[in-house]
Amino acid sequence: MFNKYIKLIIATGILVWSVFQFIEGNIMNGISLILLAGIFVLFYFKNEFILLAFWQLRKQNFAGASKWLTYIKNPSSALVTKQQGYYNFLQGIMISQTNLTQAEKFFKKALSLGLSMKHDIAMAKLQLAGIAMSKRRKREATMLINEAKKLDTQKVLAEQIKMLKDQMKKM
Repeated sequence: MFNKYIKLIIATGILVWSVFQFIEGNIMNGISLILLAGIFVLFYFKNEFILLAFWQLRKQNFAGASKWLTYIKNPSSALVTKQQGYYNFLQGIMISQTNLTQAEKFFKKALSLGLSMKHDIAMAKLQLAGIAMSKRRKREATMLINEAKKLDTQKVLAEQIKMLKDQMKKM
């Protein structure tokens, strides 16, 4: 909801207030204020709306997840670069059910901005492979499936990769 820099300014102000509480001898107030400032720093690195959207996705509530994503009005000013990648990743997942061309743009933008976890990158590439297959671009789909397979070290997406490869053989 706040600009990313406003969150840091609020955290700094709370830290200054906690220092004054320590000076006055109110140790518990100072510790509590440091914890409160930590929440604002956490929300600088992990946007609260993206966390809530992931939580809704985990419950298979796509409408709820898209509702939380709409609260982010201007992603470039409200989010750091990695969060912008996850914002585009989530938007791609939401839109992929209705508009594959637009979803492809979101997934490519998410990969260019960067995702922190390998399995998230693998999932984005797997989604792009599925989109490429639906558009009859077999070479690109094969390349993306192989990249996703390399990134999926935990074998979480092994079943989806196998399913896409089987579908590609039918093409």
